[in-house]
Amino acid sequence: QVQLVESGGEEVQTGDSLRLSCEASGAFLWGYTMTWFRQAPGKDREIVGGISWSGGTTFYADSVKGRFIISRDINKNTMYLQMNSLKSEDSARYYCAGTTRATFATSDMHYWGQGIQVTVSS
Repeated sequence: QVQLVESGGEEVQTGDSLRLSCEASGAFLWGYTMTWFRQAPGKDREIVGGISWSGGTTFYADSVKGRFIISRDINKNTMYLQMNSLKSEDSARYYCAGTTRATFATSDMHYWGQGIQVTVSS
């Protein structure tokens, strides 16, 4: 059983940067696909982006491409989401999730964190 814990969320200003972390315990993530999702009030959960743990291949939603960077520290079993040039529309609860499948699809995620709030104020 994999446990995922997000950290780093806070309230920031438009244009600021913020880094979220997702620490995994219970299993090493080699072979997993890890993904960041977010959900704003009244909206569906949407994918932010993800990373193939073994190869490091990344994927980003168009809305964050060029501003957000996903990385991982294999030794720390931790995934990161570096968010730059934050906009008010980035305000949401951010979740990390993982699967043993080679997919970023929400429905294929096996494990979820509790989420952490990011608020971007103008």
